[in-house]
Amino acid sequence: MSTQATPPSGQRFSAQAENLGKHRDKNHSKTFTIVMNVLGALLIIGTYIFTVIYGAGANDMTQASLPLMSGYLVGALLLLAGNVSRIPLSALALIPFAAAFNIVLGQIIGFSGIPLYLDSIATILVGYLAGPAAGVLTGVVTNLAWGLTVNPTTIPFAAGAAVIGLLAGYAGRAGLFKKIWTAVLAGFGTGIVAGFIGAPIAAFVYGGGQGFGTGSLVAAFQATGQSLLAATTFQSLLSDPLDKAVAFLLVWLIAAAIPQRVKNQFLTRR
Repeated sequence: MSTQATPPSGQRFSAQAENLGKHRDKNHSKTFTIVMNVLGALLIIGTYIFTVIYGAGANDMTQASLPLMSGYLVGALLLLAGNVSRIPLSALALIPFAAAFNIVLGQIIGFSGIPLYLDSIATILVGYLAGPAAGVLTGVVTNLAWGLTVNPTTIPFAAGAAVIGLLAGYAGRAGLFKKIWTAVLAGFGTGIVAGFIGAPIAAFVYGGGQGFGTGSLVAAFQATGQSLLAATTFQSLLSDPLDKAVAFLLVWLIAAAIPQRVKNQFLTRR
C-alpha cells in the first residue's frame, strides 16, 4: 500500500500565509478601485451641480469654466487611477490604435454636419472586450492625444470619455452586448450620462456646441429663448443618447464578427 507524503507543517504554514497574502492584496486592490471610482464619480457629479448652480448666475463664463475643467479633469484622473492596475496586458496594445480610430472618425464626423460624434466607438469596443479599466484608459488617452495633436477643444471632455469607457466595460460584464436590443439600450443610457457631463463644458468653456451639426442644434434652441446652458443640455440629450446607441450597435456588430478565440483572449481577463 502506497502512502502520500505529507508536507512538513512549516511548508503548509508558508503556503497558507502566501495564499492569505494574495487574498488580502486582491481585496485591497478591489477596495482601492471601488473607492477611486466612487470619488471620481462624486467629483464629476459635484462639479456638474456646482457649475449649473454657480454658472447660471456668473457674469463671466470663465469664472465657471476653470472649476468645471479642473473638477472634471481630477475626476477623470481618479477613475483612471482606480482602474489602471486592472488593465490586462493584452489590452494595452489595442489602446493606441483605438485612440487613433476615435480621433480620425471623430474629425470626419465633426466636419460632416451630422449632429452626432461617433468618436467613442473604439472606446466602447475596448471596454467591452477588456473591461471598464481599459475603457477608461482608452477614453482618456483618446481625448488627451486628440487635444494635444489636432483639436485642443477635446481635452476638457476627457471626463465624459472616461465615463463612457467605464460604462461600456460594465455593460460588457453584465452581458448587455449579448443581444442587440440590450446593447442599444445600454448605449442610450450611456448617452444620457455623457450628455449631462458634456453640456456644461460646451456652454461655459466653448460657448456652444462643438461641430457644425451640434452647433446648429444649440443655435436653434437658443433661438427659441433658451439659455446657453439649457440649449447645450437639450442638444446633448438629443445627440448623445442617439450617438451612443448607434455606437453600441456598431460595437455589437463588430463583436459579432470577431472570432470567439480572439475575444476569449480579453474576455477571460476583464
